[in-house]
Amino acid sequence: MGRFKRAVTKRKGVFNPEDNTRVKHTRVGVWDLYEEINPDLQHIPGSTWIEKTLEAYACLPYLLRMVRDILSIRSCLVLIGAYGVAEVLSSLIPAASLWYSGQLINILQSAIETRQVDADKLFRICAGRVGCSITRRLLNHALAEIKGPLSRRLKAQYSLHIFRARARLDLPTYEDPLVQRQLDEASSTSGSIAYDSVMMAGQIVATLLQVVTQVSVVAQVLGGQRDGLLLAILCFATSMSDWVGRWNILGSEQVWAATTKDKEYIRMVGMKHVVNNVEHRKEFIAGNLSEFMSKEFEEVSERVGPDNAMDFNDVRRISRSRKHFNFWSLLHDPLRELPQIVFTLRAIQHPASMPVSLASLNLLQQSTSQFSFMVWRFFDQTSSITEQLATVRKLYEVANIPNRIEDGTVPFPEDAQKIQHGIALEFRNVSFRYPGSEQYALQNISFKLSAGQLCVIVGANGSGKSTILKLVSRLYDPDDGQILLDGHDIRTLKLFDLRQAISVLFQDYTHFPLSIRDNIALGDPSNFRNDEHVEAAARLGGASDFIEKLPEKYDTYLDRPVRDYFSGIPEGTKTLFGRNIDYSAVRSAGGMGARAGGLTLSGGQMQRLAVSRTFMRSVVSEDTKVGLLLFDEPSASLDPTAEHDLFARLRELRGNKTMVFSSHRFGNLTRHADLILYMNDSVIVEAGTHDELMKRQGEYARIWMLQAQAFL
Repeated sequence: MGRFKRAVTKRKGVFNPEDNTRVKHTRVGVWDLYEEINPDLQHIPGSTWIEKTLEAYACLPYLLRMVRDILSIRSCLVLIGAYGVAEVLSSLIPAASLWYSGQLINILQSAIETRQVDADKLFRICAGRVGCSITRRLLNHALAEIKGPLSRRLKAQYSLHIFRARARLDLPTYEDPLVQRQLDEASSTSGSIAYDSVMMAGQIVATLLQVVTQVSVVAQVLGGQRDGLLLAILCFATSMSDWVGRWNILGSEQVWAATTKDKEYIRMVGMKHVVNNVEHRKEFIAGNLSEFMSKEFEEVSERVGPDNAMDFNDVRRISRSRKHFNFWSLLHDPLRELPQIVFTLRAIQHPASMPVSLASLNLLQQSTSQFSFMVWRFFDQTSSITEQLATVRKLYEVANIPNRIEDGTVPFPEDAQKIQHGIALEFRNVSFRYPGSEQYALQNISFKLSAGQLCVIVGANGSGKSTILKLVSRLYDPDDGQILLDGHDIRTLKLFDLRQAISVLFQDYTHFPLSIRDNIALGDPSNFRNDEHVEAAARLGGASDFIEKLPEKYDTYLDRPVRDYFSGIPEGTKTLFGRNIDYSAVRSAGGMGARAGGLTLSGGQMQRLAVSRTFMRSVVSEDTKVGLLLFDEPSASLDPTAEHDLFARLRELRGNKTMVFSSHRFGNLTRHADLILYMNDSVIVEAGTHDELMKRQGEYARIWMLQAQAFL
């Protein structure tokens, strides 16, 4: 609750809320608002406008890139062309209607002077007015029909752009909270930025065209009448005062931050989260907290007060609305009354012309009403050109976020056939701390493993076992020391080649929200559509037996990413469309629909699927390029029988490949290891074979005996 919400800005320097010489502090309810009041160019006259102009100019290359990208979508070219034509024609309709209205005034003036009416001309003008109305309706329908497909195509294009931008990021970069925020901001609006930009451009052109054509027609219609131009100026001045008072074509990018230290408000919001979030429901019900929390929330709400119990965005919106009073708003009401005053004076001086004056005034009021609506719509849809340009820039900058793990240049392996016999692995004085941590996860680690050997890393949780595997696959780079594969520093190897030569199963494995078939097949994208390989990998991973018993077998989704929608159904309904119903999704989604029930598997079954995915690339494919197998606690969720079977398969299927295996349980795999590393507190305490370590009677032997006694 106390975190700052940053405004989007490219301004260099430091924003310090405690610096009262550069930052203005305002108390708004329970919120403390800090606004920058001292930009870098503050002493230069017009510096704010210059700075905004420079910011807008810096965004132009991104706008041009967006134009090129949009025009490269063939299906969008026709839609944009049709939209442009329809928008231009639609912007001309108000001027055409004004012209016909002016002709009606001329007929009225002629009738007053000659006592005669040209019926044919009157009919044509009336028909023209009706034609304008019909044409406006048709153009509005055409624009609505065009905008839908255009929006969908642009959304699909930029969804691909965001997908690629996210997919290219390495782990340290992706885990950075600032990068996550940048990605979230771009992703939340990616589907609408391009569409909004096209709409903004169309609205700007349409607005300018409407202004020019309407003013021209009004000037032509009323130019020959007594005081006609004066009435036109006064009527349009009202709308222009609104426009000038709100015109902010280069919107402010002021730096600001807000926080609240009000303990009662923070507690009130926290209590809302406890009640609203499903993850707290179990403890909430078990703790009998319903009545107590309701009473506490009522008391806290009373102490906070209704005027303060608001999110900052609501408070800021109210605060901004109070600041709209200015010089132009002060002139607005007097300007609106002036046309009536002028009309009254004119009628007193020239009573005979009163009908014409009344018609002219009605025409002007109608014109200015349309004009005002157009201006309000323009501001509502465009808001700020600078803000929109900054949004476009933000969308494209996510594709240029630099990765922390630099790619190497050396191809690997040098001999594709040699990799079948394993890869030599060596750590030389490697130390590493995770980003943001002051404690070492690994400290001065050194060991050497020859090609084709089996290494088992054992030790307690948190000792550094998993970190070794993450460094080998270059999810992170060490702070000190070297890691060598076949004598090459892994920093020099091409990342794609390095990871292609390694098959890894992490302890904190995940399953993708895809089918079981796809989950396994993603272990080897080159054989993604090879069903025989998928089924073979499932057999080797010990997952085929329970997969075959599932109703949809390999097409089963563990967690279906698309939910079902339905109206209220009888409480006794437990399944729908062949799936269990998860009513928690109904509550969390506000009753819009329930989540399509996901499959519930045991931890052991889930782990077998993960092992199957690893086997997909490491042992199933005949032309595999994998020479190093990394397994991080692959038996943690398996029962003893399944663990024994897994270890037996690992020894049998790895062939001549090098394998590094980590575990906190000392199973029979350690008996066959060429090298055992016993780790504790981020360092290697003991190293050797099983027999060697047992003879030493050290920590490894002590813990091995403790675990062995459990089965005696």
